[in-house]
Formats: sequence, structure tokens, C-alpha cells
Amino acid sequence: MARASRVYKVGTRRSLLATTQTGAILSELKKAHPDVSFEITEIVTKGDRIQGVALSQVGGKGLFISEIEDAILSGKVDFAVHSMKDVPAQLAPGLVVGAIPLREDPRDLLITKGKHVLRTLPEGASVGTSSLRRSAQLKRLRPDLAIETLRGNIDTRLRRLEGLDAIVLATAGLARMGWWGNGGFAHPDFSYHAFPIGTDDMVPAVGQGALALECRALDDDVLSLLMAIHNPLTATCVGVERAFLERVGGSCQVPVAAHAVIEQGGHNVSLQAMIGLPDGSIVVKGESHGSPDDDLGTVLADQLLEKGGSDILKSLATLS
Repeated sequence: MARASRVYKVGTRRSLLATTQTGAILSELKKAHPDVSFEITEIVTKGDRIQGVALSQVGGKGLFISEIEDAILSGKVDFAVHSMKDVPAQLAPGLVVGAIPLREDPRDLLITKGKHVLRTLPEGASVGTSSLRRSAQLKRLRPDLAIETLRGNIDTRLRRLEGLDAIVLATAGLARMGWWGNGGFAHPDFSYHAFPIGTDDMVPAVGQGALALECRALDDDVLSLLMAIHNPLTATCVGVERAFLERVGGSCQVPVAAHAVIEQGGHNVSLQAMIGLPDGSIVVKGESHGSPDDDLGTVLADQLLEKGGSDILKSLATLS
């Protein structure tokens, strides 16, 4: 079948953020392939259905992509657009990440009703997040903070701020919605203030800010289509981060983080990583620098596991 006559079926979660970022990806693909057409299929995942509890209490991997992966494998859709941080270290057999577009800002964002940064929040301030990774690092920096479970789409979480002192969201999601940029936080319904948290204070989730275009491993036509918007530098950094995740066996039930950047000159990579307890009482962090061919993610994972990360993972396993 000629590509120009084919309609590609695209899977996405139903949330406004998911459909917005899927639409942006399809616009980029249309620029590269003006004659192709796309048909979007919205899929509700297990992670979407279960609300009101922390993700760490739900259990399992791939909470936001498993049903979508089933749709790809069955042929219901040809490929899917995921937030990379939702993608487990190991994909379902027969699937691959066919392309990784240019990454958005990977940092976390502190959003408050007042002009507070993390260190100026009032003593005992309530901060909403659904992420154990964020909770661990928040409590490490500010043991006095009261962490509140925060689930739902971006609008839902922003509304919850009315009853809290602050919430923490991914900068990338707000940027893709057009609610964060050079002018700061801008939302039609909320007059809040937002400040990015530096990666030294809060290491981002593996793949945060990046998107994954997942498809069947043997579908050469789709793979060729997607590669038009693949960004090799972003893919290099995400690959290093995911190698760390795979070695430590992280999931939403474990506070694990890794963030890689290309160093000046473009040849080497700098990697930050973290393993911690949810209450922040023990957090093991480290950095590594070198060629992406040096298996940096695996090497740093082994170092942190030896420094106490292995004991943290064992203690969390006994609690689950």
C-alpha cells in the first residue's frame, strides 16, 4: 500500500494532555509527510480508571500504557504516543519505541498561590503530589512538609491547590498545554505562581519531558514514518536514563529518578540519579559523566545500589 493512501491509526490516552501532545506529534508528522492521514483512537487505561489512591498503591508496571500496547499488538492502532516516563523499562514483546521526538523541559514545577519557592514555603506546608519520587526528594529537602496524595488530570490537580499550599507537576505537561513558558504560569482559570525546581534538588523521573512513539517491531512502514521526527540527542539521554531504570528495577512503587543531559561539545553525557525511601529519610544520589557508549546508566545504578540503594529496594519490597 502506498504511504500516501494509508490512514494511520494512532492510540492515545483520553486525557486533555495526552490528546494535546498526540495532536502536536501528528502535526509534526504531517509536516514531514504531507500526504498521509491519521485517525486517533482514545483508550482508557488502568491508571486512568483508578483514581483517589496513590499510584504506588495500585501496583504493577505500565499502568498508563498496557491497554494501548494491546491495541497496537492487535492491529487496532498502528502506533501510540506516550509520555516516556509512563513507559516501563521493558516493553511488551513485539513492540519497540520507534521514535523519540525533541524533549520538552524535564524539570518539576512548584505551583503555589503565593510567590514561594521550595525553601520559602511555610513551616508544615501541605504539598500535593502522587509521585513517590517527588515525595522522597521533597521530604529530604523539607522534612516538615505535609505530603498530600494528588491524582487526576492537570486541571483537577490545579483545582486541588485551593486546599493546599503547593502542588508539584511536570513542567513539560504545562508547557505542552500552553500554560507555562517564558512569561511564567498562565492559565485562563487560575492565578497561580510557578517556579521550576532545579534538577540538583529534585532529579526528574526517567524520561520526563520526552515522548515515546511506540509501534510494532516489524512494521517497517510505520517505523520509517516515525523516524522523520526522531531526535537522536534526546534518544541518547533517555536511553541512558532507562538503562539505569532497568538495572534497578524501578516502578511507581519505588522512588527512583534519573536525568541525563548532553554535555558541552556534544560527545559526552552527564547523568544524575537517585534511589530513596518515600519519607526521604534515606536518599542515595550520584552522578556520572562519560560517553553514552560507556553504559553510564547501568554503571551508576550499580554504584547507587552498592551505596545503600539495594537495602532501600529490599525494605520497600518487604512493605509491598
